Amino acid sequence: MQARSALFDLYGDYLRDRGSRAPVSALVRLLAPLDIAAPAVRTAVSRMVRQGWLHPLRLAAGPGYLLTPKAARRLDEAAARVYRTGRGGWDGRFDMILLHEPVTRRDALRLTYLGYGSLSEQVWVAPRASEEVEALLAEAGAGHERFSASPAADATGIVDRAWDLARIGQSYQEFVEKLQPVVKAITPRSTDEEAYAARFRLVHAWRSFLFQDPQLPSALLPAGWPGVKAAGFFDKHATRLRPAADRHVERCLQSATRGARVGFSNP
Repeated sequence: MQARSALFDLYGDYLRDRGSRAPVSALVRLLAPLDIAAPAVRTAVSRMVRQGWLHPLRLAAGPGYLLTPKAARRLDEAAARVYRTGRGGWDGRFDMILLHEPVTRRDALRLTYLGYGSLSEQVWVAPRASEEVEALLAEAGAGHERFSASPAADATGIVDRAWDLARIGQSYQEFVEKLQPVVKAITPRSTDEEAYAARFRLVHAWRSFLFQDPQLPSALLPAGWPGVKAAGFFDKHATRLRPAADRHVERCLQSATRGARVGFSNP
């Protein structure tokens, strides 16, 4: 697990509801159970500041970092997709983007993250219009036409061309197989830190589907879609492990504050 992606997960899943900020000492302590060393955390934080995701500030517990508005918006949108909130059904129309020329691999990945699949290098489609896509294409300098369209016949052909559902479905099955022993190892005898680390790995792995699965409406999915079982598995264990994980986060944040006070009173 890379420090930068772990920091996004940490802020999105735990710190967003705690003021979107934390002292760097707490960030180091919270990523230690994931085998991420302090130098890697500090390097990733500096990089995120340069990229406009974090803003440095002085906290009672010492130097800290606050989410920028851009980062807060992105993490809120990601959380809605991770926990599948705020999404309605499908109105039977696709959002179509016709590019004047192909975009870079990086921008193609960003389109995929927003839920778009490619019918060709210059034709992209999504079951729902993204509010971010215009800003993305403007930043990329990509000329394009955009419109909403209903398929003249069965939409299955469009879905099959735009997304490799067989591969995505296999990824969901592998997710359950890989994470099942991790979360089932956590019992009432486990420590809060152990529960936190297991839950963190669960959520981190689940977030990877934001770059794979466009979260197609059920009307466009095949029968017996593996993503349904995987979502149930994720919800069950993310909920079960949350109280212990929250206790560990609170303990680390409080410890950082107490440590700063002790350091101040005992120079």
